[in-house]
Amino acid sequence: MMNRVLNRLNALRTSRIVSRSSLSAIGAFAIGVFLTAAIASCSSNAPQASNSPGTSPASNSAQKSTQAANIVRFGYQKSTILLKSKGLLEKRLAPEGAKVEWTEFPAGPPLLEALNVGAIDIGPVGESPPIFAQAAGAQLIYAASIAPNPKGSGILVPDNSPIQSVADLKGKKVAFAKGSSANYLIVQILEKGGLKFSDIQPIYLPPADARAAFVKGEVDAWVIWDPFYAAADEGANARVLVDGEGLNKTGGYYIASRKFAAENPKLLKSVLEEVRNLEDWSSQNRDEVTKVLTDALKLPVEAVKKATDRRQFGLKPVTDDLLVEQQKVADTYYQLKLIPNQISVRDAVLPPDQTAAFNFQ
Repeated sequence: MMNRVLNRLNALRTSRIVSRSSLSAIGAFAIGVFLTAAIASCSSNAPQASNSPGTSPASNSAQKSTQAANIVRFGYQKSTILLKSKGLLEKRLAPEGAKVEWTEFPAGPPLLEALNVGAIDIGPVGESPPIFAQAAGAQLIYAASIAPNPKGSGILVPDNSPIQSVADLKGKKVAFAKGSSANYLIVQILEKGGLKFSDIQPIYLPPADARAAFVKGEVDAWVIWDPFYAAADEGANARVLVDGEGLNKTGGYYIASRKFAAENPKLLKSVLEEVRNLEDWSSQNRDEVTKVLTDALKLPVEAVKKATDRRQFGLKPVTDDLLVEQQKVADTYYQLKLIPNQISVRDAVLPPDQTAAFNFQ
């Protein structure tokens, strides 16, 4: 039932593609309210299709409680499927009496919408989704920072496109997921190229729909991240106009619900330590990472290898310097009127004594 609810959420977000309508931050929050009601209507005995092997579905009472350190509901994207595929988190948490439930999302914004309504506890996203979610009132916290991956995202145009420079994007239809890392990347690239965000026609689409529109010639360019980026570069008659090198400085974040982080700091610390260990291992074992991801993603090995070879692995605590950079991102979105109100990202950081309980070194 949970998967059907999430599928309905994504369908709502991607409806009316031709008219290029998009959800505002307030609209996303409204859909979050819909999701809350839908979750409440789910039977407590309904199985979760995305449960990892060996885990049992949580009852309604468990989902509404503090989790009592017995389950972690983990949201993930295709770009972060390695943790699920390796099964390491289950092994790490078993001695602590905890299990893991996994739910896949097409991008960061719907992942955080689910977190906001209590459907998941934690998940990785780019720098932009937490800003849109916080502006919509989500009770979230920055739990850890993901290493930037500047070469792992960029703007694609068709091979035969007359677009040869960023300046040529003026007046063109550019597809990307609103409130995602691709959203901020196009803002940065346009500014560097002497254009404004208002100079393009933004077409707000999640990755799968954006690829379809790109292949059909319904958009002029597509801003996207790995592994979709590498897959399209390898097999969609596309060429890279420009990538994120020199622009993507903050990377992404593991975002947790404020309640989960405050009530289960030891469990959260175990999760983050296991993620960090996997990141460190991945940096030294890229061939094996490629093999695991090729099987998990069902993508051509050439595309997965390209994405893996250029990726920067790493997980670190959230620092003051990162928060300063993140605030710049938030201010940019407010100035562009893409979020309804100005926010302070530091409001999404727990006090030092609470943060110390789950920080890792």
